[in-house]
Amino acid sequence: MLNTIDNLRQIKQCCIAGEPLNMNQAQWLGTALSRFLDHRCTSMDDALGLRFAQGGMPWWREEANRERDAALRDVAETYMAGQSKSAQAKQIARMSLRYAASAWRLDRVSEDMPSHYEDTIKQPLWLAFKSGATMPIGERQLRNILVG
Repeated sequence: MLNTIDNLRQIKQCCIAGEPLNMNQAQWLGTALSRFLDHRCTSMDDALGLRFAQGGMPWWREEANRERDAALRDVAETYMAGQSKSAQAKQIARMSLRYAASAWRLDRVSEDMPSHYEDTIKQPLWLAFKSGATMPIGERQLRNILVG
């Protein structure tokens, strides 16, 4: 499925830049559109091969969760290295709640991270929030992320 997402991102970039698709991209996209338009698939997700188990997590949510989790691990590893996972989780949870109630309300509408966050603990925190995954999250889930 990640291959499909990569293909779609490359095709998106070509379209935005006004560049032609390569032969493989054009054939792949054309085949997917044919499956959808010929009613062989009930959704574009199916036609493009973006399937997930019934009751499972959609690809875009899974990707957002991976981005969020990596950013949260970065907070812990870079800025809280000597602390236990429980202490890290508690501190990140507290910091996330504070950020959600204050600066994130303004930061959420911007595509770009505020420049004064660069190389500070707010950089990975902003990335976790910007990922699109649920934030803030509780200490227990944070502990699981930091251990995992």
